[in-house]
Amino acid sequence: MLPKTADVVVIGGGCMGASTAYYLAERGVGSVVLLEREKFLGMGSTGRNAGGVRYQFSTEVNIRLSMFSLNVISHFEELFGVSASYRPIGYLFLLTTPEEVKTFQANVELQHRVGVPWVKYLSPSEIAALVPLVNLEGVIGGTLCPRDGLADPNSVTQGFAKGARKCGAQIETETTVTGIKTKGGRVSSVVTNQGEVETRTVVNCAGPWAASIGKMAGLDIPIVPVRRQFFTTDVLSQIPHDHVFTIEMATSLYFHPEGAGLLVGMSNADEKPGDTYAIDEEFHLKMLERALYRLPLLEHARVASQTAGLYEVTPDDQPIIAQVQSLPGFYIAAGFSGHGFQHSPATGKLMSEIIVDGQAKTIDISMLNYERFAEGRLIQEGNVV
Repeated sequence: MLPKTADVVVIGGGCMGASTAYYLAERGVGSVVLLEREKFLGMGSTGRNAGGVRYQFSTEVNIRLSMFSLNVISHFEELFGVSASYRPIGYLFLLTTPEEVKTFQANVELQHRVGVPWVKYLSPSEIAALVPLVNLEGVIGGTLCPRDGLADPNSVTQGFAKGARKCGAQIETETTVTGIKTKGGRVSSVVTNQGEVETRTVVNCAGPWAASIGKMAGLDIPIVPVRRQFFTTDVLSQIPHDHVFTIEMATSLYFHPEGAGLLVGMSNADEKPGDTYAIDEEFHLKMLERALYRLPLLEHARVASQTAGLYEVTPDDQPIIAQVQSLPGFYIAAGFSGHGFQHSPATGKLMSEIIVDGQAKTIDISMLNYERFAEGRLIQEGNVV
């Protein structure tokens, strides 16, 4: 049953909301209530996620978010009693232009400086030895991090939810937020289809729908939902179970082992913002054509499933992890532009620090504030797939 009051209300029951609820409850902030509109947790973007986790980013803040998060994910079962199915198969970025090579070599240097020494630049011959099944026509270099890999978003979400409940948090599903009230210039309550909860603290973890939640509080949050598609194949015995997660940077085509087959995805450069899970069959054929070019053995496989999910995209492909300065009590943890799942452990931890301690301590995320968009202080993340 929905309580009448709460110290903190977290909106959104995906991996981000579950992590935030856990770390807040673990800090003992008082009563924490997580609201999810669907029947089960993780039915939004979390449940339509390819599961990639990586250190290979182009900005220091994202590298540090990965360092914290992958440490949690790689030890998830001992921390939460639920396996995250972490598989460090590595990420291989295939580069086809001198500009990409220059950028990624600089990225590797940054990653080393920040504390990720495992990333390395590879020559075409080294790449050929690593992925003999891949057509490397036009590839002039690449980068590899063997500790990048895969994990299960649903398991991570359920693990955080289990931990949150254990620490006293309350999780309410089938509870749709319909309004946010303010009083005296700050948040005062959250209105839902199940009733109203008085609270002075709201955390918006609604992912692709974060802007809609913001509008309820009179805020213009620059996050838009953008469809991303992938498909899986049936059995493809030629692909090793530990085949590296491979990405063609120029097109964003990627593929990695999934079950006994392969998962293949690619972003659509012409995709317009919109809240839809419908499959674009025309684009699916383009994706399939590109995948067959890079991985010819796909012609021996059949498509087993097609999935569309939503990225939560900001103008600089960086998240907002902060309190809104103009509305005390309203916090945002959204806008991750495709890397929300993998950064959910760090974000939950940081949000608990911001709310309890007044500022993030584990990682400097001061640049990931809400106000940067209006002030023109964008920090572009280049390694978006």
